[in-house]
Amino acid sequence: MGTMSRISSRIGGIAPSATLAVDATAKAMRAEGQDVVGFGAGEPDFPTPDHIVAAAEKACREPRMHRYTPAGGLPELRQAIAEKTARDSGVTVSASQVLVTNGGKQAVYEAFATLLDPGDEVLLPAPYWTTYPESIRLAGGVPVDVVTGPQAGYRVTVEQLEAARTERTKVLLFNSPSNPTGAVHTPEEIREIGRWAEQAGIWVLADEIYEHLVYGEARFASILAEVPGLAERCVIVNGVAKTYAMTGWRVGWLIGPADVTAAAANLQSHATSNVANVSQIAALAAVTGPLDAVAEMRVAFDRRRLTMHGMLTRIPGVSCPLPEGAFYCYPSLQGVLGRTLRGRTPTTSAELCQLILEEVGVAIVPGEAFGTPGFARLSYALGDEDLVKGVGRLSDLLAEAA
Repeated sequence: MGTMSRISSRIGGIAPSATLAVDATAKAMRAEGQDVVGFGAGEPDFPTPDHIVAAAEKACREPRMHRYTPAGGLPELRQAIAEKTARDSGVTVSASQVLVTNGGKQAVYEAFATLLDPGDEVLLPAPYWTTYPESIRLAGGVPVDVVTGPQAGYRVTVEQLEAARTERTKVLLFNSPSNPTGAVHTPEEIREIGRWAEQAGIWVLADEIYEHLVYGEARFASILAEVPGLAERCVIVNGVAKTYAMTGWRVGWLIGPADVTAAAANLQSHATSNVANVSQIAALAAVTGPLDAVAEMRVAFDRRRLTMHGMLTRIPGVSCPLPEGAFYCYPSLQGVLGRTLRGRTPTTSAELCQLILEEVGVAIVPGEAFGTPGFARLSYALGDEDLVKGVGRLSDLLAEAA
């Protein structure tokens, strides 16, 4: 017995969330009295709208909400999510196809756990959200990176996907608008990818959490609305976090064919049971209410997007496509690597981001976390003043590179 590892290899092999780690380091430095600007965490800097909070307060006083409720979600919320999906995505689903989860992360994990057998491959366009590959591995699957670059605006092509496909490929993970790049595929591109998946006979897991955060000429399109033939092999994950500034309330959902939703609900009944009822009632108020709050946030994010992009692209050695959605810039730092800064010569984006944090108190997440070293992610979901101060410090520091 003495040779057995204390931690299972399955759990021991999970990489910690780099975005949360950067955020935690920034918060710890702040607690010590240091002036740190954090571009790490992807969460709106707005409070949850009042009508949503009021619905939650009222729910706290309802004895019905003090009890267990169905593991798959409150029936009225599942129905409202089905109606919201028809309204916003143009996809018609029944309430029975909806599973309410503890945030979008649980929806992603449960989808992979339900679909994947050991050795099944998942095509994962990179740069990707840091949690995707870990969820795939936890479920026994194998993430297959399909790397996109800034020249293509970080948009994956059918040719790339086809080149990466093998007989083990079961799922394509598709995220548009994208975290971490802010890339938004056009409806035509999405249709082409959806038809390719349909013909190849592979599943699509579509993460649509940033659906309402698109700017300029960009338009959100749901892959299932573009290619209805995928209905039996498509799972959509979404949530209230980004649209309604509700990251801490922990309500997401998964929508899929009836057999997949039922199986995932069975898993959830053993893993966590129902999402907190008060949070579910808050989410109900969110998805049935107006989209005024997100419209307001979008105006602020758009302004910050243009400010951050303009400032970043003026830094020698830094290049960055203009993001069209979500609230992130994803610049290449390759032109700065290998140059000397304050007596140090960082050769990786991880080393450079550490140096930036230590020298000028600016927290950004290195590209290693997203599958593309040499890059970094900066969230522009923070106040305008902090944004200008933080990118200004970054700009001044990198200008010293010799």
